[in-house]
Amino acid sequence: MFFGPLSLSEAEGAILAHSLRLDGIAFKKGRRLSADDVDALRKAGISEVIAAKLSNSDIGEDAAATRIATAVAGGAVQVAAAFTGRVNLFAESHGLLRLDPARVDAINAIDESVTIATLPDFASVEPGQMLATVKIIPFAAPAAAVEQAERIAIDGPPPLAVLPYRPLSVALIQTRLPGVKDSVLDKTVAVTRERVEALGGTLIHDSRCTHDEAALAAQIAEAPAADLLLIAGASAITDRRDVLPAAIERAGGVVEHFGMPVDPGNLLLLARRDGQPVLGLPGCARSPKLNGFDWVLQRIAAGVPPSRAEVMRMGVGGLLAEIPTRPLPRAGVAIESPRAPRVTALVLAAGRSSRMGPTNKLLAEVNGAPLVARAVDAALASQAANVIVVTGHQGESVARALADRPVTFVHNPAFADGLSSSLRAGLAAVPSESDAVVVCLGDMPRVASAVIDRLIAAYSPLEGRAICIPTTHGKQGNPVLWDRAFFTEMAALTGDAGAKRLIGQHADRLCEVPVDDAGILYDVDTPDLLARFTETVSAPDPASAGSSPG
Repeated sequence: MFFGPLSLSEAEGAILAHSLRLDGIAFKKGRRLSADDVDALRKAGISEVIAAKLSNSDIGEDAAATRIATAVAGGAVQVAAAFTGRVNLFAESHGLLRLDPARVDAINAIDESVTIATLPDFASVEPGQMLATVKIIPFAAPAAAVEQAERIAIDGPPPLAVLPYRPLSVALIQTRLPGVKDSVLDKTVAVTRERVEALGGTLIHDSRCTHDEAALAAQIAEAPAADLLLIAGASAITDRRDVLPAAIERAGGVVEHFGMPVDPGNLLLLARRDGQPVLGLPGCARSPKLNGFDWVLQRIAAGVPPSRAEVMRMGVGGLLAEIPTRPLPRAGVAIESPRAPRVTALVLAAGRSSRMGPTNKLLAEVNGAPLVARAVDAALASQAANVIVVTGHQGESVARALADRPVTFVHNPAFADGLSSSLRAGLAAVPSESDAVVVCLGDMPRVASAVIDRLIAAYSPLEGRAICIPTTHGKQGNPVLWDRAFFTEMAALTGDAGAKRLIGQHADRLCEVPVDDAGILYDVDTPDLLARFTETVSAPDPASAGSSPG
């Protein structure tokens, strides 16, 4: 890859290294310069630019990041679309992140252009939480480096996967000493139930007995069959020969390990009985705060119960106690971790098709399905969290035509007032947890799901990318993604124009997203265009393809 000053005669196709702002020109870093761009720069009196130019042995940043991310991702991992050489990987289920650190390190060691950053191995993750990011540092990576990364990634199980939590059945036995209040034991039951249910399990049994070896052994023998047996002693375990371990062995169990290098949680006991795990709980397990018991419980729920040796390796990072120089969050205060943006797709399908005569273009049949279904299916196939369809003119017919699709319908009775009224109706129905909305038009049948995914990948309000609009050959198209911060302004619009008129007022928060897809400029609004589109379409579902058909 060449990087440095280029004369304009060599600049076409090069990637701009630094943003340029001149009268009438606002080219951002990373823009691939077209012939029109070069001509505009020449007219502005610029003779050279600092740019990168790829060679035949290079792979562009987005393609390189996508290939590596796809190769490393395993089960229950979603690979997002690439943007500026970055591909984020997100959890698809609640579970434990499992890594092969050696192979991740090996990929990071290939070339300085290739990087993977991850959460720690065995991190407990939620659906939509970011697990890792693959970033190509310059504008391209050597093809040899990308190919080597792929070889490392496929040499064995995927080096990055999520192990979903299984719905464990759990039994709890507590021992008691004279003077112990029932309220203390009741609290332990409540805290344990919350822990188990948070991982998708069920506390199926709760019993109590005196803190005595024989009494506890009898309770263990009588406990119902469960995936996991927990024992909380009235007094902390102090030795392998103490009441809890002795009772477990008396009931036919085997003590595998006592103690763990995690604080709080040092006094955890690991045992087995009849092939099922048994845990003697440390005193800190009565508190909802994170402790070593949580780590072991998570691994058991994910189907990878820790061995004695694995427990002994938990010391690195195992200092969980609150200390003055590193306080933990207060109980009940959640840590906000990176996650996939929650984006609602809003499909506007309320128009009167005034240029179509008596025909409602949205209901016109194309390859056995109504035209509007193509825009809706593209939205459904994208990484949008949910899809809202705004109906108006012949709303009941449009809703019937889409009845078999998992969308939310919102009717706009004021559809005759223009596009802004449908936008307002749709925004009012966007869930409160949505971060942004991507506004799709029902009469644009060639917009592919990959375009929507690329807008979502580009979206990052913290980095100034709060409005994302697709471009092809320098022309802006649809759909457009808007951060929630603009909803009030969007809802205040009037007339038949959409929200694009707001873009000029927020140019500093705009991100143009290049796509190789002319479908972002193509709409069907006349009988002639509808007839030609119907004749030329060969694939019934553009949403399943990486680009639109034409």
